[in-house]
Amino acid sequence: MTPALYKNAKLCTAARVADLLPRMTLEEKVAQLRSAREPTSANDALNHPAQMATLLQHGLGMLNPAFDTPQDETIAFRNRVQRYLATETRLGIPAIILDEAHHGVLAPGVDVFPHGLAIASSWNPDLIERVYSLIATQARSRGTHMVLAPVVDVARDPRWGRTGETLGEDPYLTGTLGSAMVRGFQGSCNGTIAPGHVAATLKHFTGHGESEGGLNQGPANHSVRVLREIHMEPFRLCIERARPAAVMAAYCDIDGVPCHANPWLLRDVLRGEWRFTGLIVSDWFGIDQLWTKHRVAPTEEAAALRAFQAGVTVDLPYGVNYAHLVALVRKHQISDTALDAAVASVLSLKFDLGLFEEAAIDVHNARRAFGGPEARALALEAASASMVLLKNEGNLLPIDKARYKTIAVIGPMAAVNYLGDYS
Repeated sequence: MTPALYKNAKLCTAARVADLLPRMTLEEKVAQLRSAREPTSANDALNHPAQMATLLQHGLGMLNPAFDTPQDETIAFRNRVQRYLATETRLGIPAIILDEAHHGVLAPGVDVFPHGLAIASSWNPDLIERVYSLIATQARSRGTHMVLAPVVDVARDPRWGRTGETLGEDPYLTGTLGSAMVRGFQGSCNGTIAPGHVAATLKHFTGHGESEGGLNQGPANHSVRVLREIHMEPFRLCIERARPAAVMAAYCDIDGVPCHANPWLLRDVLRGEWRFTGLIVSDWFGIDQLWTKHRVAPTEEAAALRAFQAGVTVDLPYGVNYAHLVALVRKHQISDTALDAAVASVLSLKFDLGLFEEAAIDVHNARRAFGGPEARALALEAASASMVLLKNEGNLLPIDKARYKTIAVIGPMAAVNYLGDYS
């Protein structure tokens, strides 16, 4: 076998991908478009060596987080998976590790910043970029390479339960502040991922924020003009101004076509018109819903074919549908060329992130990254800038301490500090 040039960090990404891709078997290629999730219980497959060997034998594209696992356990597991991939698989391709980080890393014991709808009220892109740059540093310290954020859905129905995740009802504001978030996460505005930063994922493309009846995952039956001017515009602005690494498809359907199976949306507009070259990832179980909910496909295999042909690169969170890509390629329903293009995009991001040269995660460094004075000060600054005074009847504020000796705090937040969704 010729020397493994893909392991040479001095070569450019394109050269490394060109060397690695022809070395891969069909099963190894498909594995790069699949995912697994960190264990949530002792019975999970990845907690058992034999089952882990079966699951990871051909490699792994992405590893999804378990949100409530103590950080030290998370880091130990991530190190174990990456070590296995590096030493026990034929080509030693590491996985991209994901985290949610909508307004702080979604994990126990971390710093939390204002929710999307709150921080949008700061009207301050520079502050937002600083906040998300710090979140990126914290995420990378625990081995995270890519975050499933920011949310740039436009919310225009307050009945929708996920309104608080958004940056509000204005597409220009959402696109402007969303671009700042991407720049903070990635540490650049040109699509490169700076050291100590993470790949960003815009979500959810598109129409997710104004579903029929305000029901989450309901249809987004809007005209093309409304879609383009309102719901798609923040995505276009972010791609133009900050070049995020990934876009996530939305759960909803538009005119009866689910976003995960919509080639007009993902290929014609996103790829063709906007020249987006990054990854398109599914929402959690988004491909599964093509056959379990939307009923536009009768089986997992049929759902995998529709999603892949529409343009979805990676199947999250367990990759069960894309396991069928092997059979679909062998039956010539998916071409080798199309598969290679999707795999190359995943490998390119892995090389750009420096995964092949990355050392094991240092648990002590991760502990130091959270809860420090810099993060506390920035969280306070962001919270202060995000506050909105709706009414100040009788000039009550600022409170006169000489006049008021006791203040009653009433309601559910009097006893519990609710930090918002993704906390």
